[in-house]
Amino acid sequence: MNASAKNKQDEFYTQLSLIESELKHYKGHFKGKTVFCNCDDPFESNFFKYFAINFNSLGLKKLIATCYATSPIVYTQLDLFGTETVIGKEEIEKKPYKVEITEVTDENQDGRTDLADVEYLLRNRKNALTLLEGDGDFRSAECVELLKQSDIVVTNPPFSLFRDYMAQLMEYGKEFLIIGNLNAVKYKEILPLFMTDKVWLGNNAGHYWFMVPDSYEEKKTDFKIDETGQKWRRMGNICWYTNLDIEKRHEDMTLFREYSPSAYPKYDNYDAIEVSYTADIPCDYYGTMGVPITFMTRHNPEQFSIVGVLNSGSGNEYDYAKAILKGKQLYTRILICRKQGQV
Repeated sequence: MNASAKNKQDEFYTQLSLIESELKHYKGHFKGKTVFCNCDDPFESNFFKYFAINFNSLGLKKLIATCYATSPIVYTQLDLFGTETVIGKEEIEKKPYKVEITEVTDENQDGRTDLADVEYLLRNRKNALTLLEGDGDFRSAECVELLKQSDIVVTNPPFSLFRDYMAQLMEYGKEFLIIGNLNAVKYKEILPLFMTDKVWLGNNAGHYWFMVPDSYEEKKTDFKIDETGQKWRRMGNICWYTNLDIEKRHEDMTLFREYSPSAYPKYDNYDAIEVSYTADIPCDYYGTMGVPITFMTRHNPEQFSIVGVLNSGSGNEYDYAKAILKGKQLYTRILICRKQGQV
């Protein structure tokens, strides 16, 4: 993912199954709300599909989706503006657009609401589908105005712009559920948000497959082409960043290891003990501990405090040192403390 960010290969399209498995934990948050998917070509994005199909069951007030001008898949599946003027005409500049849905009804009377009904509503202008004047970038004036109108933002933002994207959500005080790399936790712009309980991780995390444009280079590992010719990349350490409350973040970890100086040595250069695996956090130690970054998927702010990170030792005021143990530099460690009174 870091290489993808450096190469500006930001087009990773999320499978509907991954969205469904996470969103099922948040359904109570959406009733009467306006949802904004601001990095999503509406008819290519599974985020848009999920909310359009579930518009009524979630009780949404409104769904907004926008795409940007340089998206490699704009107009490649559904002909939203007419074949003669857009599809197959390379000389026609790709133009970004927005979709605003305020109702989804069973237009074809097949007993359910699905994307066929949404397409019908769009084509018949019962819901607004309009071209944007700018480039559709989430930082553009048009998209910021749409952001201001929204209640909850749900999307897979560009990997290379994750810091900027999170900063915008914080600036405008929006609720959100977005996909990111677990390693972003250690960023100097992101870690303080966890320390102050403004952001936490969602329910699911792991290695997942994402659809990528045909222009992306083939890889020897974590890459495949399916029977239709579609390219796929598997990305590791994928997780969900959110400020929507969920049951998981209030669940205490069961701790059963007992502390001993020999089992939990201190770092060479920082006064904290090394805990190599989250499952090995001792039940009887209340000092500072260094734990793997995967701890964040289990973090309960009522059980532990996050006090900083051992990463480069120079990245920010909360990055205190490199994690060095017996002369060997370890991977990033999150510094935590048990809260007093926790058993």
